[in-house]
Parts: sequence; C-alpha cells; structure tokens
Amino acid sequence: MGWNLVGPVVRSLLRSEKEDDKRKCHFLLLDLLVKGFLSAIGYPFPKMIFNHGRKKKIWNYLEFEEEEDKQLSDSMASLAYLVFVQGISIDQLPMVLSPSYLLQFNMGHIEVLLQRTEESVFSKGLDLLENGLLRIEDSSLLHQYLEIKSFLTVPQGLVKVMTLCPIETLRKKGLAVLQLYINKLDPQGKYTLFGCLLNTSNHSGVEAFIIQNIKNQIDMSLKKTHNKWFTGPQLISLLDLILFLPEGAETDLLQNSDRIMASLNLLRYLVIKDNEKDNQTGLWTDLEKIENNFLKPLHTGLNMSKAHYEAEIKNSQEVQKSKDHCSLNVGREEIPNMPPEMQLKVLHSALFTFDLIESVLARVEELIETKTKSTSEENMG
Repeated sequence: MGWNLVGPVVRSLLRSEKEDDKRKCHFLLLDLLVKGFLSAIGYPFPKMIFNHGRKKKIWNYLEFEEEEDKQLSDSMASLAYLVFVQGISIDQLPMVLSPSYLLQFNMGHIEVLLQRTEESVFSKGLDLLENGLLRIEDSSLLHQYLEIKSFLTVPQGLVKVMTLCPIETLRKKGLAVLQLYINKLDPQGKYTLFGCLLNTSNHSGVEAFIIQNIKNQIDMSLKKTHNKWFTGPQLISLLDLILFLPEGAETDLLQNSDRIMASLNLLRYLVIKDNEKDNQTGLWTDLEKIENNFLKPLHTGLNMSKAHYEAEIKNSQEVQKSKDHCSLNVGREEIPNMPPEMQLKVLHSALFTFDLIESVLARVEELIETKTKSTSEENMG
C-alpha cells in the first residue's frame, strides 16, 4: 500500500482527538515501516521468521557470536510480538499452521521477553503468550510439550512477574496468564506443572494458588470424569509436596500462612468428600504420614509462635508506657524504629492469623476423628 493511498487516512487519524484513532494511526505507520523494511531486505518473510535460528557461524570469537545471538533473539522476539499480537504482516504467513504449533514456535520468543527486566518488554511476552493460548481449546495442550524446556521455564517466568514486578496491573496479568496456561494443559500436563511450581516457586502465595488449582482438579475428578492424575497414588505424590512443614515446627508460620491455610482447606475438603471406605484420593492410606509431617508439627509451631508474639506484645506495651521506639521481630525479620502503636497492630494481626490457622486445624482434626470413628463403628457392626 503506497503513501498516496495511506497518506489521507493517516492525516485524518492524526487530526482526531480520539485515543483509538491515534492508536490506529500508530499501528498503520508501524505496519508500513515493517513491510518496507522486510521488502528492502529482499528475503521471504515466512522464511525469515521461521528459520532465523539456522545460520552459519561467522565469528571467530565466542563472545562476539554470543552477543550476536542475544541481539538476534531479542529482535526476533520483538518481531514475533508485532506479527502475532499486533497482526503486522501476518497475512504473509501460511494459514494452515495449527495453534499448538504456533505456540510452540513462539515459546522461545516468550521466554526471551519474560527474561528481560523492563516492564515495557516483558509485558510484550505476556501479551504474546496470552495471544497464543487463547487460540487453543481448554485441556487440549498435550503434556508432551512440557518436555520442551521453554514450556516449563515460561511459567516460572510468569511466577517472577507475579511476585517481583512493582506494577500491580502486570502482576495481575501474570497471574491471569498463568491460570490460562494451566487451563489449556491436559490432565497429565497440569499434574506435571503443579509439581514443578510447588518445587520451584518458593513463594507462599504462589503455592497457595497452585494448591487451590489442585483442589479444583480433584473436585472435577470426583464429581465428573475420573482422572487418575488427581486420585490415588499420583495424587499422594502431590499431597506429599503440600501437606508438610518444610522446617517442621520451626517453620515461619506467618511467612508461610497463605500456603498453610490453602493446605488445611485442601485437607478439610478431602476429609469431607472422600470416605475412608472408598479412599478414592488415597488420603486415608497416607493419613499417619500427614499427621506426623504436617498436623502435629503445626500444633507445636502454633504454640511456639503464639507464645513468642504474646511476649512481644507484652514487651511492646511496656515500651509504649515509656514513649520510646524500638525494633520488632516479625517472622525472622527485624523491623527497626517502629512506633509502639504500630507494633501492637502488627503483633495482634499476627496473632489473629495464628488463631485463624488454629481454628481450621481444629476443624480438620475434628472431621478426621468423626470419619475414623464412624468407619470403626461400621466395621464393628
């Protein structure tokens, strides 16, 4: 399309005060620029975008070659964003390519974009991944794709966006895209990804999010279609990653409160939904291990933590009388020079969290006792 045809359109859009018109103008000019650049190169566009990794070695020095590879990766990732998200020159690509193939092709580019620290760059990785996932039906992305490195490193990159990005909208976008990714995987793929993220996220909130997803899959398996990955022996392997305290009774319960609450809620659900006689989930076979690795250490940890924070409250009240500022230990971190009034709020909030955990723990143990007692009476009868 020449300037004689496009010029009047661009001028009209530029005169408009509407943001949408200005955006259209921006992408129209960008489309012309990219097409002009590609035309000047004189290399077929489909070959350029799909064969960029197949090049001959031209440098004798490794550092030069590595730098060129990095620049090429960044450039091709940006080009993939322009093509597949903004639609620039996409009409030049074959229309027979499957959504799963396009996602596989773009995963390397998404990985490159998510590794960058600039929000304007890794946000393009989020958009490119979301664009690819929306083309795929739920539960249809085969688990074999997770054998490709980028299919595991990309969700780990999403976790970093969710936990480290200073911009709230991008953190929420990272969470939404991770959920979308989970939804597209087949059952075995979901199972594999959950295990991977539980082992690598090192973040209580992320672990709680994964545990809630596991609970949803168990619920679907018990209510609708039986799924061997979220019942029986396979489920037990996941529960072993969930129903335990990493440092026993010494675990920082406040820092891990999201994960602990999610774990208790999952356990409560399993006790309610799965009878000891049926034992579809394998919970009752693993109950003794769960009690020793999770419930008993949690009791001990709660008693220790509550005693510590009650002592801190008493100390803070004494300091408040003297009108001094002092440092405060919350979890395992010292917060210096906090006013006594603020200290008391933080400490009481921690005690409230422990009380909440304790109440759910008591309910879980009550349900276990009721279920086991009922089964024993049935066996005796």
